[in-house]
Amino acid sequence: MADAPGKKAAVAVRELPDRGRALCHGFIESVTYVPANQVASFIALVIDHEAPAPASRGLVFGAKGGLGAGAAGSLPANTVPAPRVNPGAQRQRPAGPKERLRVVWLGRRRIPGVDAGTELRLEGMVTMRDGLPTMFNPRYEILSRQEEQ
Repeated sequence: MADAPGKKAAVAVRELPDRGRALCHGFIESVTYVPANQVASFIALVIDHEAPAPASRGLVFGAKGGLGAGAAGSLPANTVPAPRVNPGAQRQRPAGPKERLRVVWLGRRRIPGVDAGTELRLEGMVTMRDGLPTMFNPRYEILSRQEEQ
């Protein structure tokens, strides 16, 4: 079913602007639970919706910590190599495509249904924080969850 007229289509994580309101679609790669002695926040890393292979929804972490589908150490065909870093260059945002979006829900220790492998649609303001595009307290819609195996 097509989106209603006047509604924006969700963009991929790589196409997010550096700043401004955006609607994106992706999979939760990992979540971070903050210790009880720190300010309550729930943090998730979102990757593009094309990343997991359609036939296999299982996420496997390879030997180098990369995300892959299938055997350990294998990477999806659409993986972009990491940009080369000039050791003498000043610290700046990578010139390559942004592959991850950090999502932070302030004041929450957990969000039911938001776990690794969950597919989400997110809408909110994007800002650059520590070299990663970041959304604080976005609107979200859970589209699907990874099956228990």
